[in-house]
Amino acid sequence: MMDQKVFELLNQQINKEFYSAYLYLDFSNYFNSKGLDGFANWYMIQAQEERDHAMLFYKYLQNEGKSVVLEAVPKPDKVFENGMEVLKAGLEHEEYVTSLINNIYSAAQEVRDYRTMQFLDWFVKEQGEEETNANGLISKMELFGSDPRSLYMLNQELAARTYSPPSLVL
Repeated sequence: MMDQKVFELLNQQINKEFYSAYLYLDFSNYFNSKGLDGFANWYMIQAQEERDHAMLFYKYLQNEGKSVVLEAVPKPDKVFENGMEVLKAGLEHEEYVTSLINNIYSAAQEVRDYRTMQFLDWFVKEQGEEETNANGLISKMELFGSDPRSLYMLNQELAARTYSPPSLVL
């Protein structure tokens, strides 16, 4: 039987993942309004990934015999002056999500919920990749963002990204 605290944290994570999707849609919207369709594509795919992450938590809880409680998803409220602010907000958000995953993992570890810990292993790895990607975007923008030709090439690189659903099997 799943510990109540672990259940509550997992259930809350569903909402956090949906919020992440909303946030990344907002980022995509920002870049689209600036004519940077590649950056918009990057964050549109990020939003798709976050929705899938929410559904993985959802399905895991259902598979564990738990009834999921869905909450309202808050509206993103940040206003950005430039693209670098968006990229830094993305990194900050990924670091926040990492802290949430680590917190759930710690709670599961405390009660020796090995099944949940195993489920979360994929998310721990995923968050490492997400932070690396966010840092990489910031580095590239710092190097190339002020040069229009380089920014164009970076935008083209991001436009080529395609979506691959997570391969985590529940």
